[in-house]
Amino acid sequence: MAGNLSNSAGPISSLTRLQALNGVFSVFKKEGPTSADVLNALKEALLREAGVNNPNPRKRKRQCMKMGHGGTLDSAASGVLVVGVGNGTKMLSAMLAGSKKYTAVGELGKATDTLDATGTVTLEKSFEHITSADLEEKLKSFVGDILQVPPLYSALKKDGQRLSVLLKQGHSVEAKPARAVTVYSISLQDFSPPLFTLDIECGGGFYVRSLVDDLGKALSSCAHVKSLTRTKQGPFTLEDVLHEDQWTLANVLKILQSCPGADQTIEAHSKASSATNTL
Repeated sequence: MAGNLSNSAGPISSLTRLQALNGVFSVFKKEGPTSADVLNALKEALLREAGVNNPNPRKRKRQCMKMGHGGTLDSAASGVLVVGVGNGTKMLSAMLAGSKKYTAVGELGKATDTLDATGTVTLEKSFEHITSADLEEKLKSFVGDILQVPPLYSALKKDGQRLSVLLKQGHSVEAKPARAVTVYSISLQDFSPPLFTLDIECGGGFYVRSLVDDLGKALSSCAHVKSLTRTKQGPFTLEDVLHEDQWTLANVLKILQSCPGADQTIEAHSKASSATNTL
């Protein structure tokens, strides 16, 4: 584990350890902030602990601590957000393509423009005819390799800008073409009309919001996502995450899945001793 790294030449500063981090770990993203907001708050917490004054990771010109996340979660969603630091950012592509699990609460009878509860209701239809057996039967058609149209409000880009940003600016945006995605399993956990709860395991590029929207249509009604939690991404589960009050270097070192060469990186940073307090 990276937490056991030491240096025979003497104590290693928090800043040196921070600059030498290489690996992946996971944090808990709560509802509200964007995934980028969470990443920047994490950076700020670690930099502040390391003694960097007035850290501003969005505008810092020299980045000694490289960090990224392995898959955007919607602002309204919560759950596992995988973080790569240092050379660990090169491991994130595998996280993007790997298996993910979600728990989604859907609401029947209302469709929204964002396909979730943050949007404006665009359609209301009756749902009293729908039974749990109907729902379970329709879910079968969404398992396996399927085609799915991504939501208009998404992190996908057109001409370098996110579709969601273009829509909020009043631009006209066309839906992206349907693309192949993989759903390993879906199970109905609860049915209390108009609400229903699904557990979903899927591959990369899959949108739970699109699934719930398509499911509502398949049931001759409509639906949107009421709440969404990512419970697993790659090897990381909700049991592995660091919550905001746990964002310290010591805790990151305890759970970091390190890249090869972490010892040598620490040693190089320590010997260089020219680590500055500007990142």
